[in-house]
Amino acid sequence: MTTNKSPLEQRLWKNWLENKDNEAANELIENYMYLVTFHVERVSSHLPSNVNKEDLKSFGLMGLFDALNKFEHNRNLKFDTYASFRIRGAIIDGLRKEDWLPRSIREKTKKIEKVSQELEQSYHRTPTADEIAAKLEIPVHEVEELVRDSLFANILSIEEKPKDNSVEHKEGIGYTIPDESSISPDDHMLQTEIKQELIESIKLLNENEQMVVSLFYHQELTLTEIGQVLELTTSRISQIHRKAIFKLKNTINKMQSNH
Repeated sequence: MTTNKSPLEQRLWKNWLENKDNEAANELIENYMYLVTFHVERVSSHLPSNVNKEDLKSFGLMGLFDALNKFEHNRNLKFDTYASFRIRGAIIDGLRKEDWLPRSIREKTKKIEKVSQELEQSYHRTPTADEIAAKLEIPVHEVEELVRDSLFANILSIEEKPKDNSVEHKEGIGYTIPDESSISPDDHMLQTEIKQELIESIKLLNENEQMVVSLFYHQELTLTEIGQVLELTTSRISQIHRKAIFKLKNTINKMQSNH
């Protein structure tokens, strides 16, 4: 049985595990609903405005219920941690099946990539968002948003679940709980190199961009929470995040190509 929980929560878990009481299950889902809200906010911050958060919430709820059914209390693992992987995995899987990135955006991102390569050959350096925007005659923020969207789409393709769903413990990166103790020396070296490359790239960002990236990816705060910390609006934090991701684009692409 999990520890450090209130008497009420322990009683709910007992009723669910021993009697499969549906009322207890509903109350547990309500109790852990904050995990769904958190991951919906995290994932949606990477997505275009056309994606409905209620759809993400539905995917997340399915992940939470799945976690409730499959969690093994005899394992040395907190339910919050296990549920988080299931919830995020369900959201990612749902997005992949829905093909959330419109064709128009895919076509625009191809144009951006093409222009980016052309400008890089001309300037012998990575072009800025302003230079790409000027060449395509579109707003700078649109370039930054499209780059962010395409990067997240690439992450979804990396996290593709294997077709053999009969193997219970091979459910894709989005669902897998990593076993840090079993990492191979080669993987450890690769991860160390990737982290070092990312650290060096982050050092090139300005102070606000470094802070937003750190709070978002390391402290796992939502954009709204970061806005409260930095005393800036959520839209401003989103703008800083877009700019930071664009600047880190080459490093992130390299990280993805190593998967």
